[in-house]
Order: sequence, then structure tokens, then C-alpha cells
Amino acid sequence: MSWAQSVTQCVQSGGTLASVEDLAESNFLTEHADLYTTKTSGFWIGIHRNVYGQLLWQDNSALDFVNWGEGQPSEGQLDYCMELSALSGYWSILPCSSQKGFICKKLKCNITISISLNLFTGSQKGEAHGHMNMWILLTLVLIILIGMVFIIYFLFKMKTQRETEREVRRSSTVLEYSHVLTERDDENDSANKKEKYEHSIV
Repeated sequence: MSWAQSVTQCVQSGGTLASVEDLAESNFLTEHADLYTTKTSGFWIGIHRNVYGQLLWQDNSALDFVNWGEGQPSEGQLDYCMELSALSGYWSILPCSSQKGFICKKLKCNITISISLNLFTGSQKGEAHGHMNMWILLTLVLIILIGMVFIIYFLFKMKTQRETEREVRRSSTVLEYSHVLTERDDENDSANKKEKYEHSIV
């Protein structure tokens, strides 16, 4: 995407093109940008020259740190924009219409910084990627829901099986107890009959 398109994409996602405030942040960006060198050689960052030739960050933060490549910036290129090299991490000036990836920086509610690397050089690719992400997200949600249904079914089946086993054991215990009582009653009846019979003989 061009620098202007990249600015628009970042603003639409609730951020700005990245400002780089110190060497640690520059190293962080370079480390992550290096992963995408097969797709792009550099990323737009939020530094640009205004009409007076001043270098500014898009988010209006102070330009306290710079990481220029050799021979950069060139004074004769006032209307150019800045890229971060995916290989070296150094900054260089390019025509703003050049097609590059871009780095957005968003402030989260808890004031932590979220960096997103965007690699698409055309809006159609961005839309296709967005649709693909949506399908992936929907697929993951569906898989999670199906998994939860199986877990609930499995737990319900185990509970039902335990209750059935408990009922069988209870019935078996009652049956054994009633069998013991019946035997005792039979023995008592036999003893009573025998005693009665003995009394009648005497």
C-alpha cells in the first residue's frame, strides 16, 4: 500500500502508523519485521516531512530517536515518506506512492502498546485477508462449540451411568437384605413349629 493508504488503514483500525520512540522499540519492530522479508522489503512508519520540511510523527509524538540508514535523510526529498527496512531496521526515504507493508501502533485501554504488521500492498488483498480471517475465526468458534457439546454429552453420559450403577447396587443390597430377612423368618417359623409340635407331643 502507499503511505496514504497505510495511514487510512491504521486510522480505521483505531491507531496510527508506528512512531519509534527508542532503540528497544526499534529492535522490537525490526525483529518482528524480519519475519516478513519474503513478502516485503520494508514497512511504512509514521514519520513524514510536513510542507515546511520538518520531520514529524503521525501521532504527534516528539522525534527524539532516529535510526537512519547511511546517507539518509536526503534534504532534496521533502515530499517523501519513511520506511523501516525489514532486514536492517534502518529508516530510509521513499516516494509516498511506493507499495510497502505498514506498521500500525494502537494504544490499548490500559495504555500498553499494540503493534500490528500489515503486509498487504493492495486493498483487494486486505479485503481477501479479512474474509479469510473471518472464516478462520468462525471455523475455530464452531470447533470449540462442537467440542463443548461432546464434553457435555460425555459428562452427562458418565453421570447417568453412575446413577444407574448406584441404583443397581442399591437394588441388589435391598434384595440381599430382604433375602436374609426371609431366611430368618423361615428359620423362626420352623423353630416355632418345631416348638409347638414338641409342646403338643408332651
